[in-house]
Amino acid sequence: MTAADRRRDVARARRLVVKVGSSSLTAPGDGSLDEGRLVELVDALATRRLAGQQVVLVSSGAIAAGIGPLGLARRPGDLATQQAAASVGQGALVAAYQRAFGAHGLTVGQVLLTADDVTRRSHYTNAKRTLDRLLELGIVPIVNENDTVATQEIRFGDNDRLAALVAHLVHADGLLLLTDVDALYDGPPSRAGSSRVPSVVGGVGLDRLDIGGTGSSVGSGGMLTKVEAATIANAAGITTVLTSASRIRAALGGEDVGTVFVPSGSRRTSRKLWLAHATTPRGRLLLDPGAVRAVTERRTSLLPAGITAVEGTFADGDAVDLCGPEGQVIARGLVNYTSAELPGMLGRSTRDLAKELGPGYEREVVHRDDLVML
Repeated sequence: MTAADRRRDVARARRLVVKVGSSSLTAPGDGSLDEGRLVELVDALATRRLAGQQVVLVSSGAIAAGIGPLGLARRPGDLATQQAAASVGQGALVAAYQRAFGAHGLTVGQVLLTADDVTRRSHYTNAKRTLDRLLELGIVPIVNENDTVATQEIRFGDNDRLAALVAHLVHADGLLLLTDVDALYDGPPSRAGSSRVPSVVGGVGLDRLDIGGTGSSVGSGGMLTKVEAATIANAAGITTVLTSASRIRAALGGEDVGTVFVPSGSRRTSRKLWLAHATTPRGRLLLDPGAVRAVTERRTSLLPAGITAVEGTFADGDAVDLCGPEGQVIARGLVNYTSAELPGMLGRSTRDLAKELGPGYEREVVHRDDLVML
C-alpha cells in the first residue's frame, strides 16, 4: 500500500482522532482564543461528521484561553498558574466549541483526562467506555488534559502524546495532528534548503533528520512531540498525518499535504503500548552485559543476579527503566519489589534468596510479560 493510499485511508477513516495545538487556535499577539480560527477548524470537522465519520477532537487551548482573562502577557511557566489559567480557560474553550458545532446541529461532550486515566486499567476502561458511548450517540468528544488537577509527576506534558494514546484507546482508524507548521521537514523549516518529508514508513530515516525546536509561546509541544506521537500511533497500527491547521480540508480530502507516518511491522499489544508510552518510570535498574543479552535477545524475565545498581524510589508494581552498563535505556517494565528491598538482592540467585528469605523471593524482579523493549 502506497503513502497516497494511506492518506486516503485517513481521509475515509470511520473513526478519526484530530489533535489541534494552542498556536492554531489563538491570536498571535496576546495569545487569547481566536474564535475565527476555531470556527474554521470546526466547519471542516463538522462536514466530515455529518458525512458519517466519527470524530474525536483532542484540543489544546485551555491554558491559552485563560491567559487574557487573567491579565497575563504570555503562557505561565509555573504549574499552579498554568492550572489557574486552565480553570478559567477551559470553560471558554468548550463554550466556543459548542457554539461552533451547534451551528451545524452537532453537540460536543467534554472529556478531561490525566495520565492516570490511560495508565491505570480501571480508569482506562472507564475512559474508553465514555468515549465509545459519546461516539455512538453522535456526540463530538472534546478531549483535553485535565490541567486543573494534574500534578507535575503525572502530566502528559503536551496533548500530542495524549492524542496518540486516545487514538489507541478508541481504536481509531487514523490520527490527524494539526499544528502551525505544514509538515515535517528534514531541517528547520525556516532554514534555506530544508525540504518537506512527504512520508515516513515505520520510523525509518527519522534519526537522520534535524527535529528540534520548542513549541510556540502558547503551547507546550514542539515538532519532536508530534513525531513521538506519530510513532506511538504507528506502534498501535494507526496511520498518522501531520500538517498545519490551515490545510485541514486538504488533509481530510486525502491530498498530498503534510507528512504521512505509515506503520510497519507487527502491532503492539495494548499492554506493551501502554508500558512503552503511557507509563512514567519511577526508577532505573542497571544491568550487567549478560542480563542485557538475556532481556533483549532471549526475551527472558529479569532476575536479581543480573542487576548491578538501583536508582530512584519506587514501589512494587511501579514502572522502571532497565538500562545497560553505560546507562542506556533498553527496556521498561513493572517491578515486583520496592526500591528498598532490591539493593540487598543484587547479584544473587532467586534460589538462594528463597532459601534465606522465603519462597516469596523466588519471583522475578520484572516478569517478561511485564517488559517492553524501547
